[in-house]
Amino acid sequence: MDYKFKTKPYKHQLTALENSWMKSYYAYFMEMGTGKSKVLIDNAAMLYDNGKIDGLLIIAPKGVYKNWHEAEIPTHLPDHVENVSVLWQAAITKKQKRNLDTLFKTDHRLHILCMNVEAFSTKKGVDFASRFLSCHRTMMVIDESTTIKNKDAKRTKNICSLATYSRYRRILTGSPVTKSPLDLFKQCEFLRPELLGHVSFYTFRQRYAVMRKMNFGGRSVEIPIGYRNLDELSAKLKAFSYRVLKDECLDLPKKTFMKRIIQLSPDQFKLYDQMKQMALAQHNGKSMTTATVLTQLMRLQQITCGHFTADDGTLQDIKNNRIEELINVLNEVEGKVVIWAHWQRDVHKIIEAIKEEFDESFVDYYGLTPSADRQKNIKKFQEDPNCRFFIGTPQTGGYGITLTAASTMVYYSNGYDLEKRQQSEARIDRIGQTRPMTYIDLICEDTVDEKIVKSLRKKVDIASKIMGEELKDWI
Repeated sequence: MDYKFKTKPYKHQLTALENSWMKSYYAYFMEMGTGKSKVLIDNAAMLYDNGKIDGLLIIAPKGVYKNWHEAEIPTHLPDHVENVSVLWQAAITKKQKRNLDTLFKTDHRLHILCMNVEAFSTKKGVDFASRFLSCHRTMMVIDESTTIKNKDAKRTKNICSLATYSRYRRILTGSPVTKSPLDLFKQCEFLRPELLGHVSFYTFRQRYAVMRKMNFGGRSVEIPIGYRNLDELSAKLKAFSYRVLKDECLDLPKKTFMKRIIQLSPDQFKLYDQMKQMALAQHNGKSMTTATVLTQLMRLQQITCGHFTADDGTLQDIKNNRIEELINVLNEVEGKVVIWAHWQRDVHKIIEAIKEEFDESFVDYYGLTPSADRQKNIKKFQEDPNCRFFIGTPQTGGYGITLTAASTMVYYSNGYDLEKRQQSEARIDRIGQTRPMTYIDLICEDTVDEKIVKSLRKKVDIASKIMGEELKDWI
């Protein structure tokens, strides 16, 4: 390939590009942390250089799509590729409309539109994407493509209908199968109908699933009780996909830091603004006030996590999107994961969500974990292949223990103590760790979350930084 990279590719990224770059449809089944976004951007640039496309439509979950626009494209798209890149927003202001209109100017640039997958459940989003596709020779991309695995979802139907208007199609995900092999049907149908040899989901299911009729409330339904012919299915996938796990990429950097963006719910936004402006917030008849700078900062972050402690001592929950985003992340990564949360309330919520979503077992390690169980829990996580998740607080579990069975660590919420952050990161970065490590922070957009994580990663002591006159600028 006669192509000048902006950022140097790793060996597995070159392999992915060599296998795929000129193909009309392809699946990058690359685990989180292996750099599939860079591969996709280089692929698009190669096609642009060869006169094959002049449009790129990237569809990603709401926690990810802004990162394409703000970080991935500026970092990896070669400077010689003149482009116009626009981020979709449902609320179209005059300024946003001017930005969107630049996508339809006839010129030689690569026109890039980044949209959140949720927009394809709306007529406005579908109509705009359709207009974009009709104006360009386009590559259409679904990042975290399991978001279209549900055959009955409106967004799945709309995206698959629009796919026929794109010249090139790509799907990206680290875990194409989150629940069952049946997850693959719609993802592959987006790439090309009948790609797996079946025009109907039901004939596909008949081939690869063992079904049983069961009665629920007088209603007879068929549910899968097992799967078959999976070697055949795997062979079909290999013809148009590249699969790589982080543990197989020996040239990756030792540590990779990533973030997932979360938006505040309307209730959170209202409370956050009240607390930020007046150090006073009210919700469902409960009041919350603060007397000191650090207490105000703590209350702000509690709100971003979806709860707060009222002045009367009661714990109040707030509707939020954090748990949903955590589950999305856990569905994308392979192997064992350490999950840290700053608040005990968050640990409880995480445990409840994992019980509901995953079959794999977990252990906890926080203030309410009995002392007699703590060492047993470490041993189980390290040695039991069926124990996938370690859930705890850095205050309790961030010191002195070894968790090298995992190479992925998720910070559901952060504290303000630099030492606790550094110590908790080191639980997977110890003797015995042979794999590249990935650290993922969940961050509420436009809140103290962003500055806390930025400060911690820059090794800044937050308590010292925000004292005195710097507070208002900081929050």
